[in-house]
This record gives sequence, C-alpha cells and structure tokens, in this order.
Amino acid sequence: MGIGTSLFLIAAGAILRYAVSDAISGVNLATVGLILLIVGILGLVISLFMTFAYSRRETVVTRDRYVDPPPRY
Repeated sequence: MGIGTSLFLIAAGAILRYAVSDAISGVNLATVGLILLIVGILGLVISLFMTFAYSRRETVVTRDRYVDPPPRY
C-alpha cells in the first residue's frame, strides 16, 4: 500500500467516522470509519518506514573500467 492509498483510507475513514450521520441496517458506519482510519494510519507508517529505510541503504559503488590487454602477435 502506498502513501497515497493510505491518505485516501484515512480521509475516507474520518469522513465515515465523524461526518456521516446516516444509518445502514446491520452496519455501524462509525466502526467502519474507525477501521479504515486504523488501517490507513498503519499503512502510512509502514510506507514511510519502508521509504526512509530504503533510501538510507542506497549506496553507489564505483569500479574501475576493465581494459582489454593489447593483442599479442
């Protein structure tokens, strides 16, 4: 899950949790919103951790070019 998806889940969860007052029989929208908020926050934390952990490990290795020896006659 990427950072954008996590932010979308957080926004959708916050909307369902705090802004929607309608009711669907058998579904508690506040609970669904809370679940989406938690999943979005966890996804954001994991995505940021993976992004920063990967960028710190990136190293550049330079090597000398191999030059063929001159032909022997």
